[in-house]
Order: sequence, then structure tokens, then C-alpha cells
Amino acid sequence: MHRYKLLVMLAALAIMVLGAAGVGAQDDAVTLTMTCRCVEGGVNSNLVVWLKTYVIPTFEERMAEQGVNVTVELVEFGGSDEQLKQQYALDLGVGAGADLMSFDGFWVPEFVDAGLIQPLEAIAGEIVNEWDGWEHIPEAIQELLSYRGERYGIPVGTDVRVIYYREDVFTEAGIEVPWQPTSWADILETAEQLKEAGVEIPIQLNAGTPMGEATTMQGFFMALLGAGHHLYDFDEEKWIVSSPALLETLRFYEEIYVNRELGDARMQLVEDGRQRSFEAFANGEVGMLVEGDFFWRSPMFELMGVEQRNSLVRFALMPAREPGAGYRGQDYVTISGGTGWILNPNTEHPELAWGLLSHMSDVDAVRAFQLIQPRISFRDDVPVAGDPTMTAMADAALSLSTVRPQLPEYPQISVEVQLMTERVVSGEMSPEEALEAYAEAVTELVGEENVIRIPLE
Repeated sequence: MHRYKLLVMLAALAIMVLGAAGVGAQDDAVTLTMTCRCVEGGVNSNLVVWLKTYVIPTFEERMAEQGVNVTVELVEFGGSDEQLKQQYALDLGVGAGADLMSFDGFWVPEFVDAGLIQPLEAIAGEIVNEWDGWEHIPEAIQELLSYRGERYGIPVGTDVRVIYYREDVFTEAGIEVPWQPTSWADILETAEQLKEAGVEIPIQLNAGTPMGEATTMQGFFMALLGAGHHLYDFDEEKWIVSSPALLETLRFYEEIYVNRELGDARMQLVEDGRQRSFEAFANGEVGMLVEGDFFWRSPMFELMGVEQRNSLVRFALMPAREPGAGYRGQDYVTISGGTGWILNPNTEHPELAWGLLSHMSDVDAVRAFQLIQPRISFRDDVPVAGDPTMTAMADAALSLSTVRPQLPEYPQISVEVQLMTERVVSGEMSPEEALEAYAEAVTELVGEENVIRIPLE
């Protein structure tokens, strides 16, 4: 992203002019645009429904009551998260893009350091800090879209990751439900039972570069945390590039995809592999799938419908390699991320853009979204509504969670994680060789002084 700094510097005068324009003449019609990875009837369809049926019409109505003629246009994007990120970099680098952009929290440091985005207050002014919604967003949640003490957006929530399984598939395989493994050995044993029962793909643990960040968050972190530590040592402020836990994690992948053939290795290497895994699970072809609560809220809702999903899909916590061996000595592990919305620093109407962002983040709007799609809320005054599974997931996993390091080098290191898993599941490298290549690549990225090597046993 740093290649865009020059473009941003060249565009600085134009941006200053746009910012100085403010809201503009209120007698004229104003059009605000917003974009997200969302398609009506497709990915994140419920988000589109909420924006079109509640957020946009109620905001336009509120502005009309104040004598402001505003039209809000939603730009739906159906590509991958990585493709959306690339589009944002291109748009922002030339002073373009929608007024409001849905944004993954872990992109913030990279975009900030590239000079592509600005704090909310720098764009819209003091009205940002005067918003009463901040007091209902816990500090830890605010930090999901913050960097170096500055707020760059408003989160829409956080999440957790678990193991999903099909009750009907387990029952047919003779596995007792409810099911809760207490070790990796339990997971592998269950996968072997599913394989013997004829289940096509006993387990799906995301790997490879095509799945992008889903490999790192849904797959690798869920195993590594169970092996005993994080990718980053927050006390030492260094990256762990070699350790017994990292090696055990890669060996776990090797057992699943190479030695025992309990997962579909090819699915990890094709561009639409993640979507294929969702569809295979919905069709009863996958026994266990490690994913975030997004999987319950969106893909399973869209592919199975509420009734079938609720009757067949169950979840279990991800166990440590063995009891007590997980991150912070935990028996079970998970990790949380968060997305939200930011303001484009190039907006011609910063105050109106902030007005839309704060409107869609107020208590009534969030409650309206809960009625459409119950999820873990970013506001402490809006509980999960009407979904016992989401409530149970949050209650069971949030206290076990950790987060990715909010550092600009993280996205590049994440790609190296994805490549490391790809090399193992494809059979290109052994776990030892893949770990050595990873350690060399990350050390080159961050410098020898910023890495930790724990001797391998």
C-alpha cells in the first residue's frame, strides 16, 4: 500500500479543497455513496436489506425534516475481501471512492501508514467527539477501528470462532451429540470416524493463499493458539517466527490434509475454495468446519434457511492441543476480529457523511439490524436478539478470545502465514521446511531485532 503515498501527496491540495467545501449549499441536492462487500440475495444479503429498508430511508427522511435534500446510494461489491481492499487502495490513492466504506479493522494501520485514510475527527470535526454513542461502545471494541489513539471508524461488532458440525451427519456416523472435543486427538479421532462412515470431507480447517485472511483467522490462529501462543508477543513487542508450537500447528495441518487425508487439500488451493466449503457443509459433505460466527449468520442462513440451519447445525469450542496447553494456559481458544465503517477523507460532504455514519450506529438502527440478523453487538445497550445460538456462542467464547496485533506489518505477515500453510497442505514442503521459509520471510520483513525464535524440541 505504501506505493500509493506519492499519489496521496499529489492529491493533497484537492483533498484540502474538498474538505473545505464541507456540507455544501443545503439548497442543492446532495448524493452520498456508501459501499460494502454485500450483494442483495448474495454475500451479506442481510446487510443490504438493513441498509435499504432502514438506514437509508430513515436518514433521508431525517435530513428532509431538517431541510436538507440528501440521497444515499449503496454500491454493492460482490468480490472477495482482498479484492475490496485492493479497490479501496486504488480509489483512495487517487482521491476517489464512496463517502462511507465498510472496513476491516486490521486494514486500518496499513492504510493509515500509507496516508490513505484519516481519523474521523480530522475529517468531520469536533461533532465526532460529541456523539453520545461512544459511551455505549466498550473501549476494546472501539480499538478495532482505531490506531495510535485515534478513531478511524465505528465498528459494527466483533466476533468469535468455533467448530461447526452437522448433527445429522454425526448421528449417522455413530458419534454422540452434543459433541465437544477436549484435544486435537479428539478432533482427529472424530474425523476418522466420519471418514469411515463415508463423509466426503471430515474436517475443513482453512489453509492456503486463495482464502486470504480467512486462512489466518479461521484456520491457523485457531490451531496456533491451541498449541500455546500467539503469532506476536505483546509483552516483548516482537514476532514469534519459530517455536515448537508453530511446528506443532503445521504438523496438525499435515495430519489433516496429507497424512490422513481428512480434508480436501485442493479446496484450499482454488480461488473459490472457501465458498465451496460453505456449500459442501450445507450439503452435508463436510463433517466439521472451523469458522467465525459470520458462518452462522450469513452463509448458513443463505444456503440452508433458518429452519434447517437451526435444526441441524451445532457448534463446539476449539480445544487446545491438550487440556491446559492453549494460549494463556486455556483449555479452549478463539480469536476475534471486527469490521465497521470509515469516512472517506475525500468526501465533499464530511458533516453529512458523519451524520449518516452516526445515524446507522445509533441504538435504534442497531436494534433494527438485530431483528434482521442477530449478531454480537458493538453497543453495550443492544443485546443479541432472538438467536439463542448466537447468544450461547458469545457467552461461551468471548471470554476466551484474543485479537490480531494492530500493526501495519500484520497484513504482510498474514500472507506469509497463508503461504506457509499452503506449502504444507499441498505437499510442497514439510512442516519443518515451511516453518524455516516463514521465519526467513518474516525476519526480512520486520528485521532480526523484532523477531523471537524459540528453540525447537
